Amino acid sequence: MSQIDQPAAGANCPNCAEPLESDDRFCGACGLDLAARAAGPGDRPTVALSTPPEGTAVPVPARRAPAEGSVDWPEAPEVDSSDRPVPVHHGSELPGTDSTGIALPRTEEEALRHDARAGDAAHTGNPENAANAANAAHAGGTDYPLAAPAAADPRLAVPAAPESGGGKSCVACRLGRVDTDGYCENCGHAQPRERDHMEQELGAVAAVSDRGLRHHRNEDAFAVSRTALPDGSEAVVAVVCDGVSSATRPDEASLAASHAANETLLAALPRGTHPQQAMHEAILAASGAVNSLAAQGGVQVDQNAPACTLVSAVIAGELLTVGWVGDSRAYWVPLDRTAPSARLTEDDSWAAQMVANGLMTEAEAYADERAHAITGWLGADAYEVEPHTASFKPDRPGVVVVCTDGLWNYAEAAEEMARVLPADAAERPLHSAQVLVGHALDGGGHDNVTVAVLPFPPSATGEVSA
Repeated sequence: MSQIDQPAAGANCPNCAEPLESDDRFCGACGLDLAARAAGPGDRPTVALSTPPEGTAVPVPARRAPAEGSVDWPEAPEVDSSDRPVPVHHGSELPGTDSTGIALPRTEEEALRHDARAGDAAHTGNPENAANAANAAHAGGTDYPLAAPAAADPRLAVPAAPESGGGKSCVACRLGRVDTDGYCENCGHAQPRERDHMEQELGAVAAVSDRGLRHHRNEDAFAVSRTALPDGSEAVVAVVCDGVSSATRPDEASLAASHAANETLLAALPRGTHPQQAMHEAILAASGAVNSLAAQGGVQVDQNAPACTLVSAVIAGELLTVGWVGDSRAYWVPLDRTAPSARLTEDDSWAAQMVANGLMTEAEAYADERAHAITGWLGADAYEVEPHTASFKPDRPGVVVVCTDGLWNYAEAAEEMARVLPADAAERPLHSAQVLVGHALDGGGHDNVTVAVLPFPPSATGEVSA
């Protein structure tokens, strides 16, 4: 039986300083186990953790002699769960198998047999074994063949690009195919509509249309074209339409009106019809096309039928002709910016009527919240359509700017439009249209923005680009 150190007579509890008797094993005050708190060996010095030089014998500390009166216990070997001493193994003595399931060799003779069996595996037709054997040969034929690479996680696999001719690819991930609902089948990203941003350049005329920053769709539309006159000269045409947002299907109205007006002009001008008369006919044709939308959609005439505004310009020889209904505008900007610029159209709006009747100044009228309420438009619920047309003979070269209110709201006066229009607009109409649209977007882009730029006289014909 082991001996337990007893406290000396007159000693105190090391925990609470309670006086102790010589035969106390526990403190009567705090219950401290006095046997467990028996004084241990003295303080040990700090040992430096350094590696001895190579070849130096590492001293093994001698076993400390037992204290007087204590039991000399033998060294207890490490045992396993069955209370048997744990055997000591070297790494080379542990059995194992390679990646093909062949037992690893323990001797040189076994290693030769192992290599032979690995070579045979390459001829068994098993792709995995063949790959392992090839890896072993590539490594110089020594050691063991490399494990075959793990199969890729299918969740992380990159989807294949859509096959050609299988539909549009996603503008976001560029991998998925766009479904009929306008969303990518791969990433789910909503695709931009075709009309969100449009550009077209046709020789001496160019146009740009943008959805803007506030509207969910582009309700503007344009058409640009050119045709030959009976005398062999060329006529350039631009039509810009702005759908009335408060009406039903305004985007369809603007598209139908622009196409109808453009086709009418292309049919009338080659026959020798005067440009101003052709413009009048074109606006009436556009009005009929918008009216037909109400009939197709079953909308009653007096219940918010599809509607839009229209402005158009035709340059034929020395004559500049414009036509309009609504508040879309045309501006004249001479190349010599010292000469005055001019607005060629008058709005069909509440503000314009107040100014025309002398009831308000232009500044007062356009500051009113009713300023942009239009009094003329194309649509089944419109009053009798009265196309406005005018012809001019400019005495100097310049540029015609045809636009919706999404642009002129940010450059209303002719002088302001002239300042925004690039100086090289006659040579670079598409770039100039892009700059004007950018000016509106920089100003806030509260509405759809559409503009066409026509140099006067028309520049040399060029290739069609869109």
